[in-house]
Amino acid sequence: MSEIVDEINRLHREVGARQADAGEARTVLMRRTYDAEIADVWDAVTSPERLGRWFMPVSGELKLGGRYQLEGNAGGEILECVEPTRLRVSWLMGADPGFSEVEVRLAPEGDGRTVFELEHVAVVPDEFWGQFGPGAVGVGWDMMFFGLRKHLAGGEITKEEAATWHTTPEGKEFITRWGEAWGTAYAASGADTEAVAATTAATIGFYTGT
Repeated sequence: MSEIVDEINRLHREVGARQADAGEARTVLMRRTYDAEIADVWDAVTSPERLGRWFMPVSGELKLGGRYQLEGNAGGEILECVEPTRLRVSWLMGADPGFSEVEVRLAPEGDGRTVFELEHVAVVPDEFWGQFGPGAVGVGWDMMFFGLRKHLAGGEITKEEAATWHTTPEGKEFITRWGEAWGTAYAASGADTEAVAATTAATIGFYTGT
């Protein structure tokens, strides 16, 4: 249990809002430090071969201005790419995806460590945000950060294991803790207590299947 709590606490989470061309956008920001050189972290998040080992298989023209597609998930355009510190992409799903962008920022910290910051900015339908709050997207990114940690440490997870991990006792414990952490971040952004409680419960229930 202490290992899970320690892992949860290594990640900083913020919930906010900003004005985008498409309207008022919701933002989630996450930050943690990895025990890996910046070049290694950059390669892990931009190499198609490595992405498929810890995140999702990706296809497309993976260069500035090109388009990418994650298997069974989001796709979009590579909007900015400044090796090894900055990557910004549109993050689109469905027939009417609206506005959604993800930016990754990397910075070296000390000897052999890298600060990894991810910000997801999207115009979200009020009814969806009202039901799930920031945890719907936040827990998904928590899984990404967790997978990247295991990968950078030399661990691997099979596609089959990844598909069922959320049903395991460890997976459910992590998801519950992640959902609660996003509830705390949502409350810190000024959300009222009832909204925080309801959206946290809905997010945890969605990801754990309960």
